[in-house]
Amino acid sequence: MKNYKDINDFPGSHYAVVTVGTFDGLHIGHQAIIARMKAIAAEKNGDTVLVTFDPHPRRVLNNNPTELRFISSQKRKMQLLEHFGIDHIIVIPFTRAFSKTPSEVFIKDYLVDKIKVRKLIVGYDHHFGRNREGNYKQLEKTGKKYGFDVEEIDAKYIDNTAVSSTKIRNALMEGNVKLANRMLGYEYSIAGKVIEGNKIGRKIGFPTANIEVADEYKLIAAGGVYACKVRINGKIFQGMGNIGKRPTVGIDGLVTEVNIFDFDEEIYGKEIVIYFIDRIRDEQKFADLEQLKKQLTKDEIATKKILSEKL
Repeated sequence: MKNYKDINDFPGSHYAVVTVGTFDGLHIGHQAIIARMKAIAAEKNGDTVLVTFDPHPRRVLNNNPTELRFISSQKRKMQLLEHFGIDHIIVIPFTRAFSKTPSEVFIKDYLVDKIKVRKLIVGYDHHFGRNREGNYKQLEKTGKKYGFDVEEIDAKYIDNTAVSSTKIRNALMEGNVKLANRMLGYEYSIAGKVIEGNKIGRKIGFPTANIEVADEYKLIAAGGVYACKVRINGKIFQGMGNIGKRPTVGIDGLVTEVNIFDFDEEIYGKEIVIYFIDRIRDEQKFADLEQLKKQLTKDEIATKKILSEKL
């Protein structure tokens, strides 16, 4: 996979199969677009070219950017795109000035003149350009004008609901990671560096790795206890995660932590990835640490049962 931060660096292709979007989460709908692109590129001996933007347009255009949260960071998006097998990724810097570009000007100046698009693949209800004025019908008309074909990929459905990044974000904010994972086609995760906590978990037999999430725009799922998997130094472990403010011990601020089963190594300063499988319960306040320990013992049993069913 080749990544270009300047569209002028793109060397061109015999047959460029292109898609454009923000692709937050790279869910099963996005994956269907990529699969179709790869099939066409293989047939035509061409290349897949994905055009995306950084920062996310909503960060630039939203009046309250501090309230914005996204499923995947730019780094994670790039990892997933490489995993799904995109040949070329062009990242266009998104600014307020760029946001005023009319849709046909964007198509002509970027897709036609710079990339020389031969086939454009878009998802259902795709909009782009100034005020999101561009749509599939306009793309078809513009494609005929400039000599490229356009294909629209139908929506993917889970439980009779069309999959979208917005619906996945809503599911995560409700703590429904099981539904979010089905829509994503893989497990929602949070990555971060392990930092020192107050070590209260050790006192009751449930030591946790607390992580510091570097991406300030990362969407953190709803508070509660979760069945998790944890990747450390390339190895996968099972664990019991917690997101919340730990009301029993009176901690200020949101904490993301995980009790890693059958693990006793020093990992302060290391980056780990927590994969969330299912939610066990809401965060609760207990009368004392003994009551918390009793509940965590029950949670561990429930977590191991869920994870054993995933094997």
